[in-house]
Order: sequence, then C-alpha cells, then structure tokens
Amino acid sequence: MNYWIDLFTGTTWREFRDAGAVLTGFNKRATKTVSRIQAGDVLLCYLTGVKRWVGALEVLGPSNDGAQVWSEAEFPVRLAVRPIVLLDPEIGLPMEQLEGKVEFYRNALDRGKYQGIVRTSPRGLAVTDGDFILSMLQAAERSPVSRPVDAKQLARKVLFSAESKRSGKSVETHVTVPEIDDEQSRSDNEQNELLTSAQPSKHTEIQYELLRLGSEMGLDIWVARNDRSRCWQGTALGSLPRMASTLPTQFNNATNRTIELIDVLWLKGNAIVAAFEVESTTSIYSGLLRMSDLISLQPNLEIRLFLVAPDERQDKVETEILRPTFQLRDRPLSEICGFLPFSTLLEKANGIRQLGLASSLKPDFLDKTAIYFGTDNNE
Repeated sequence: MNYWIDLFTGTTWREFRDAGAVLTGFNKRATKTVSRIQAGDVLLCYLTGVKRWVGALEVLGPSNDGAQVWSEAEFPVRLAVRPIVLLDPEIGLPMEQLEGKVEFYRNALDRGKYQGIVRTSPRGLAVTDGDFILSMLQAAERSPVSRPVDAKQLARKVLFSAESKRSGKSVETHVTVPEIDDEQSRSDNEQNELLTSAQPSKHTEIQYELLRLGSEMGLDIWVARNDRSRCWQGTALGSLPRMASTLPTQFNNATNRTIELIDVLWLKGNAIVAAFEVESTTSIYSGLLRMSDLISLQPNLEIRLFLVAPDERQDKVETEILRPTFQLRDRPLSEICGFLPFSTLLEKANGIRQLGLASSLKPDFLDKTAIYFGTDNNE
C-alpha cells in the first residue's frame, strides 16, 4: 500500500462529500502520476488555504464516471474511492501538528519543504509519514476538537486553466480581483512621512542583512539607488563593503532603469546572480511587477529572484504571484521567483555567521530555503 496526497479547496471538499465521497479527480496533466496509483492505496486529503488534513480515501481503481461533481472545474482523471475518514474543516488536523513528526516537516525551518509537498497532487508520501497522518486523522475522528477556520481561505477558488497566446501552453492560474492594501489607501503625505522617517525600518534591516550576507560571500552588492543613504545600526547601506558604484553595462537603458530600483542585487563580475525585492509594508504587487519587468526585458537572463516579506504576508504573496499577468508567461514568475519569510532569512543569516560559512556559500543555497508556489493543483 502506498500513500498519496489529494488536494482540495474548502469548496471542492464540500462538493466531493455532497456527491457521496466516492469519486475523486485530478487535472489532465496528472494523468501519468495517477496511472501509478493502485487499488488499495490511500489518498490523504489536504485542504489548501486553511492548511488542514481532512480525510483518507481507499482507492478502488480508475473510473470513467463523468458525473459532474465539482462546479468550478472538471478534474477528468478520476479514481473510484471508499472513505476511511471524512472530517469537517473545523475538525481537520492542522499541518503544524505534524512538525517534528514526519519526514517532510522535521522542524520550523522545513516550512518551505512542506509547502512543496502540498503544491500539486497527487504526490506520493513516505509510508511512515502516511501511517502517522492516517493515525492522527482517525484520532481526530474519534475525539474531535473544533478550531475556527478562516472563511476567506476556506472559500479559495480552484485554479483555472488559461492559455498563453505567446507560448500556446496551458497553465493553472488564479483569477481574482486585486485587493487594496492598507498602505495604498494612505495619503501621499503619509507615504512621504513613512519613507523619510528618521527611525530605521524593518525594510532597511532586511536590506542590510542581504547586502552584508552577499558581501561576506565574496560577491559585489547593489542597493536601490534611492536607498543608499538609509542607515542600519549607524551604517549607511551605500557604504557597505563591496558596494558596486555602477551596474553591469551589457543592458539597455530600459533594463538599467528597472534594475537600479531593485532593493538588493548580488553581483559576480559583470553578471547579476540574485535579485531581492523587500516588501515589509508596501504593496507586494509592485515588487513582483519589477521582477516581471526585468525578465520581460531580458528573457534569456538567468537570475535568481526572491520576494522577501513578513511571515504573515505569505498568503498575500501567493495570491499576487499567481495572478494571470505573472502566470501567462513563457516562464511563470511563480516558478522562478521564491518567497523568503523575514524570520527564515534572519535565522539563516545568523546561523551562517555563527558557523563561519559565508565565504564557502554559493547563491544557490537560497533555492532550498525559499518557497516556490508554482502552479498549485488545489483540487
């Protein structure tokens, strides 16, 4: 017997149960993976958004049943199933209860790893992890504990297919109405006061940490031209060691105007090896747009992109990066731009310094630290 993850939203989970909980389905692109699932295997059901495990299903075999189960998508690659455990979202097993108890979530620093595990479905799980989750679900069924659920996350939409006219390929993407951030409703005067405040901001601290780390790694560094006079702990960002005075010269004027306003760059010789946009209070969308502009202007540029933001803004980052404007590209931004939570970045930087590892690191070490939302199946 093997274990597999089966992803649902709050809506598709309700519709699955309303239809009798006997038929589950996946997108066409999952056909090859679904063909590996055998009768007797167990699907462990996970609710995206609310981040809870809510059920276990025994697989009976492939199904050609074309009944309309879900209102927002077809999920045509189907399996007949028998319920083992079915839980309401309020009774579901929170992901955080698995910390330190399963291979894919050994500690808080593994958050990025577990995000990858629940990005698409079906996805195989280690038997020991599957056994543990199933036992926890059965315990939750026997002794239910009700926990509040975020109604907004429970109502998340399924990802819809859309075709890029340029590439002709199909991708999965959210279609949502942009939300107005609190900071966007401030008056211009309030914004100016925020930007010119004498108090160093979290934004400046994170820029400083990224610049310092890059310099300690032996890379040249660049800070946004309009941020060079900002100070952290008495040090102006523009005065840090290995600060470049000019940008690489191989780009055109439009590219240079975009690059020079990116919050932090790591440089090696005449090449940009990593770019960071830090969004502490300002709009997530603006930082992503600058990244997207850079890749659009230089489509062959091989560069690591990172959006750095407070931990609590992760859902906002995910919503914004999965917008059609960023997804319907030859290289979807969600696949090449990673999310770095503030706490993760600071822990990583402090740990590297304590161990004296900076000089031996290469920029790709952040690839395993960052969260890449990619194209979530969200069944």
